Amino acid sequence: MELSVDWSRAQFALTAIYHFLFVPLTLGLSFIIAIMESIYVKTGNEEWKKITKFWLTLFGINFAIGVATGIIMEFEFGTNWANYSWFVGDIFGAPLAVEGILAFFLEATFFAVMFFGWNRVSKRFHLISTWLVAIGSNLSAFWILVANGWMQYPVGTMFNPDTARNEMTSFLDVALSPVAVSKFLHTVASGYVISALFVMGISAWYLLKGRHFIEAKKSLVVGASFGLLTSIFLFFSGDESAYQVTQKQPMKLAAMEGIYEGEHRAGLVAFGILNPNKKPGDDESVFLFDFTIPYALSILGQRDTEGFIAGIDDLLYGNEEKGIPPMDARIQSGQLAVQALKDYKAAKAENNTVLMQESKEILQANMHNFGYGYLENKEQAVPPVALTFYSFHLMVALGSFFFILFIIVLYLAMASKIEKFRKILWLCVIAIPLGYIAAEAGWIVAEVGRQPWAIQDLMPVHIAATKLSHINVQISFFIFLVLFTTLLIAELGIMAKQIKKGFAH
Repeated sequence: MELSVDWSRAQFALTAIYHFLFVPLTLGLSFIIAIMESIYVKTGNEEWKKITKFWLTLFGINFAIGVATGIIMEFEFGTNWANYSWFVGDIFGAPLAVEGILAFFLEATFFAVMFFGWNRVSKRFHLISTWLVAIGSNLSAFWILVANGWMQYPVGTMFNPDTARNEMTSFLDVALSPVAVSKFLHTVASGYVISALFVMGISAWYLLKGRHFIEAKKSLVVGASFGLLTSIFLFFSGDESAYQVTQKQPMKLAAMEGIYEGEHRAGLVAFGILNPNKKPGDDESVFLFDFTIPYALSILGQRDTEGFIAGIDDLLYGNEEKGIPPMDARIQSGQLAVQALKDYKAAKAENNTVLMQESKEILQANMHNFGYGYLENKEQAVPPVALTFYSFHLMVALGSFFFILFIIVLYLAMASKIEKFRKILWLCVIAIPLGYIAAEAGWIVAEVGRQPWAIQDLMPVHIAATKLSHINVQISFFIFLVLFTTLLIAELGIMAKQIKKGFAH
């Protein structure tokens, strides 16, 4: 069973990683295209129409392949994670259904007009269609991230012991959860930055090659401007996201910053190398080397320079002064909840209403720790610290680099000096894959950092998985690996061919 779970996790991670290679470009490039077309409609300058059509073609190539990987990922919830789907299907399925019925159909309806409506509809209607595609693609992301946000912070629901399922009590609580909203804002902002890097990098390549100077220069300015604005928004949304993680997922935050012993006035590690020998509860130093910004983590996580940040040891062994129970107590509480559910089912089968009521009360009192009842030991509650820590700091470092790059490029472009700085132009080209690396690192933090949970505190990953033969999962894993890699190579090939053609009519 354990081998099957590991392969199911690997398969879902594979699908998610490939899917997120396509999604960010769709989220941001759609708005960049809408901005470019707005300039065309406003000015009537045919160069802007040519520029818009060029980037629209690249958007269409990416959009088509992104849809394919997204559909497969949603099917995997039923095939590989049936227990999860049963446990939360009434909740998790609702935002995904809204995404399909409203957002995706909005996006798909006007997609055809955006692509094939040139010279068939008026300029203004075509522009409206382009903006609606951009809005629709981002609404799709919103509902998907609402579903993911609920897994990180389950709210607006209650557990029904008769069906052994969670049922929604408030759709608004689920949709407007602070974790879901901050996750959406931060994720789409990262997509906007990737799109800006994509536009800026390809434009820089044309300038390096001495081709399409006017179109490339204009695209570069739009890309750098969009990137600078969205980078600023990315920092603010990241700050809110870190605050929500501190409040709702303290173990993830501890792993992100390599904190074992909780502290007031906690500093933010700007750079550090973890001690690979460090284990919870021992006396080993956490870092071989680190550079820390004083007070920054307390401000980030608690909005207070004196704020207390819990460490891994506090969360495992408890901190009575701070009201943090030991993990063993949470496991015992979870075991009570799991046993109470079994007793409730047995009493129901025997029509023993007194025992049913007693078991239900015990279950409700301990439901907040339900998932801990399936952990074999407290150490299982600790996510992979090194992977989470380094992924988080890589994401932040790259995000800071992009912000500086946008400022430099925009200044040089507006001063008509950018073509003279070839090293900066090459940095723009190199930054395209770096943007994707930063985004994937962010998803590693979000998903690896919350392990072992499929649903925070309610369902561990190994309980969420379908009982499948690991051979079956292995076979499908390698089929998807070949399929997705082929699609990626095909997309890169088609895009390269289109980029080589340039801004032709």
